[in-house]
Amino acid sequence: MIEVLTLREMTEEEARTVRALASSRTTEARLRDRARMCWLASEGQRVSAIKADLGVADGTVRLWLRRFNVLGLDGLRDRRRDGRPTTYSPAQVGTLIAASLTNPQELGLPFGSWTLDRLAAYLAEEQGIAMRRSRIGEILQREGLRWCTQETWFGERPDPAFAEKRGPS
Repeated sequence: MIEVLTLREMTEEEARTVRALASSRTTEARLRDRARMCWLASEGQRVSAIKADLGVADGTVRLWLRRFNVLGLDGLRDRRRDGRPTTYSPAQVGTLIAASLTNPQELGLPFGSWTLDRLAAYLAEEQGIAMRRSRIGEILQREGLRWCTQETWFGERPDPAFAEKRGPS
């Protein structure tokens, strides 16, 4: 047999806040629905009536009523979720950003500009940081760094004597 779950007696402040949240049009839908569950329970409705009224599962109503009974209004808010730990430390990200802002020739490398592949190779070989080029691109973009587009053959030639050297077409 399923236990009969009742809502604890609310203080006037809690009742005022729950009523305001339950009827709010600007509050998050999750928080509004949780406040409605508590408000309906405080009005004497049973879990089965609340779940039918709001279109949620029995366990959902019970969860939020229990959390309100224990934690009060704070129990209606989502708990913090840690999620996946970061893959790269802030020091490693800093090393990447510092390297990308440095001229490769100053580091003794035989090329004049960075590419994602060159940065990945440099980080792996010189710094011991194994990072994929796609992650490098994401980090640099998140930091607001953009690649300069290289000149194509449509643009102005860097050699002023190019037309003379080319000869007649």
